[in-house]
Amino acid sequence: MYRPNPWKTYQHAATQTASPGQLILMLYDGAIRFLNQAEQGFQLEDPADFNQTINNNILRAQAIISELNYSLNMAQGGELARKMRSLYDYFDRKLMDSNLRKDSSGVQEVNHRLQILRNAWAEMLQGRGQEASANVEYSSMAATA
Repeated sequence: MYRPNPWKTYQHAATQTASPGQLILMLYDGAIRFLNQAEQGFQLEDPADFNQTINNNILRAQAIISELNYSLNMAQGGELARKMRSLYDYFDRKLMDSNLRKDSSGVQEVNHRLQILRNAWAEMLQGRGQEASANVEYSSMAATA
């Protein structure tokens, strides 16, 4: 008898109901999680585990960074979209080099920079949420006045 994995069911529901802004945040979280796992791989003693852990997790992070890159709206994003595209391309090259050389410095750098972007994105989303709730409160107060 097939029993669905509750965590996978939750993840599927979360991605289907998340706003576009929340999806971007989830992508950042995923890339950071995979880069953390790749960093842990550099501590492994067994050469097969060492190579497999680093390679697999860097490839997963690169796939997420590619998704972030391709989701940019270049027609409407202007200079910011062009800068973000350059940054994501840099991240991809840095991770590819780190994977080939099995050097943790590139993984650490990209991870650090992604965390900064993720935190800025989260703050922006939080600010929008506060703005929206303030607008709702203001419009409900105006309706009763």
